[in-house]
Amino acid sequence: MTTHQGAVHAHTSGWAIGFATFAGVIMAISGSFQFFEGLAAIINPNYFVVAHNYAFYVNATTWGWINLIVGAIVALSGFYVFSGSIWARVVGITLAVLSAIANFFYIPVYPVWSLLIIALDIAVIWALSVYNRPEEESYDAQ
Repeated sequence: MTTHQGAVHAHTSGWAIGFATFAGVIMAISGSFQFFEGLAAIINPNYFVVAHNYAFYVNATTWGWINLIVGAIVALSGFYVFSGSIWARVVGITLAVLSAIANFFYIPVYPVWSLLIIALDIAVIWALSVYNRPEEESYDAQ
């Protein structure tokens, strides 16, 4: 921490900046993958095998549309995370939560992929919640 004319400034770790960049890239990539996964389910619902005797019924076409829409929004917001603004991080965290929930319901259709995306969503949530830009870290020491 350094002080300059009554303001206290905390130094942003290189790790925090790296993880915020990681979050933006992962959001762009996983959102794109989720978009194409949804597109595949819409074009050919029989492409995915739905497990029987699962706790809830999943219509592959319905979840295809959900994954298509959520994936597109997650990918676009991943690019906005690079701006470093607070609103982009809040939107990114919110969309990562929605993506994780959508993929939870997609587990019967594509279990390994869904769990991988859920894990990446958790990493994105963590990375976006720990990063602060330098101008957000200063406060008046009165």
